[in-house]
Amino acid sequence: MKRIRDRVGGLDVHRDTVMACARVVEAGEVFEEVEQFSTTSVGVGRLGAWLVARGVSTVAMEATGVYWKPVYYGLEGLFEELWVCNAMHVKNVPGRKTDIADAVWLADVVAHGMVRASFVPPPPIRELRELTRYRKTQVDARVKEIQRLEKVFQDASIKITSVASTVWSASARDITEALIAGEHDPEVLADLARGRMRPKIPELTEALTGHWGPHHSVVARQIVDHITFLDTSIEQLSVAIGDRLGPFSGLIRLMDEVPGVNEIVAEIVIAETGADMTVFPTSAQCASWAGLAPGNHESAGKRKPTGTTNGNVWLRRALLEAARTASRTKGTYFNAQYHRIARRRGDKKAVVAVAHSILVVLWHIMATGEPYRDLGADYFDRRRDPERETTRLIRQLEALGHTVTLEPAA
Repeated sequence: MKRIRDRVGGLDVHRDTVMACARVVEAGEVFEEVEQFSTTSVGVGRLGAWLVARGVSTVAMEATGVYWKPVYYGLEGLFEELWVCNAMHVKNVPGRKTDIADAVWLADVVAHGMVRASFVPPPPIRELRELTRYRKTQVDARVKEIQRLEKVFQDASIKITSVASTVWSASARDITEALIAGEHDPEVLADLARGRMRPKIPELTEALTGHWGPHHSVVARQIVDHITFLDTSIEQLSVAIGDRLGPFSGLIRLMDEVPGVNEIVAEIVIAETGADMTVFPTSAQCASWAGLAPGNHESAGKRKPTGTTNGNVWLRRALLEAARTASRTKGTYFNAQYHRIARRRGDKKAVVAVAHSILVVLWHIMATGEPYRDLGADYFDRRRDPERETTRLIRQLEALGHTVTLEPAA
C-alpha cells in the first residue's frame, strides 16, 4: 500500500497515560520509537517535545470518551496536522491488543491514508458547544423534575393535569405553594387559578379534592426549589451563550425564518457545526455527520434497508425537535413532506426525513448567506405528472366498480 506521510505520531490515549509511537521514514527505512507519558499538563508538554524532537509532522489519536481532550488541547498548534480519529475506524487486528500495538497501528494507518480526521471545532466554538450542551442537560433535568411533581400529585389524588394543560403553569405553581403551606380546602385552592383557568374553577375544585399529606409537602418543596434553581441556571447559561454569539446574530436571524427552527435550535446548530461549511463540502456530508442520512448496505447487487448512520447526537436531537414543530406548521413544505412520508412509512421515518431537509436548508443558509424561501405546501402536487395521476385515479374508481368517462374541461 502506498505511503502518504513519512513522519507520523500515533497516540493511544487513556485517562492517566498516553502511549506514543513516532513513525519516521528516512532513506526508505522505517524507524518506530515508542514511549509512555502522563496525561497531566506537564506530561503532555513532555509528549509534545518528544514528538517535535523526532520530526513528527502529523499526530493522530483515538476519540476515547473525553480523555483525548487534555492531550489534544495540549498539543494544539505544535504540528502541521493534529487528528482525532473515530475509534471504530482504527480497530487493530484481533489478538494484538496492547497499548504499544495500538499506538503503532494508529501511526501505520495514518501514514498510509487509511483513516480520516474527525471534525474538531476551533476553541471559541468549543466553548460555545460546552455551554449549549450543558444548558440542554439542565433543561432535561427541569423536565424530569416537573414529571416528578406530577407523580407526587397523582400519589395524593390531586388531578391538576386532568383540568390544566400542563402541570407547571402560573396557576399550578400557586396551588402547589398553597398545598405545601398546608392549605387543603379544594375551593380555596381552586380560587388561586389565573387567566384562562378561571372558567374551570368548578372542575378544578373537584380535581383538587385529594389526600395531600405532610410527606407530599416535603417532596414537593424540594422539587419546586430545584425547578427554581434550574430556571436560574438555564437563564444564566443563555446569557453566556448570547454573549458568544454576537458575530452570528445575522445568521441566527436567517435561520430563525426556517419553520421549526427557533433561536435555541439555531444556537445549537452553530455550536455543533461551527457555521463554517467548508468543513462539510456538501449538505449530504453534513447530514451524514449529524446522523440524519441513511446508511448503505449492498451485497451481491442487492440493497437492504438500513437505519440512519451514527452521528452528532446533540445536533440530531435538536433537529428532530425542530422537525416535530415544522411538521405541524400549516401551509409549509415541511408539513407536506411529513404527511406524504408518514402515510407510507410511519411517523418516525417522516420526522427524520423532515429533520434531514431542515439541515439541508440550514447548510445552504450557512454556506451562502441567502434567506430561506419555502417551496410551498403544494410542492409535491406541482411535481405530479397529470397523465399518470389521471390514470391512477381512474384505476381506483374502476376498482370500486365505477365506469369512468373523461371529458376535457372547457
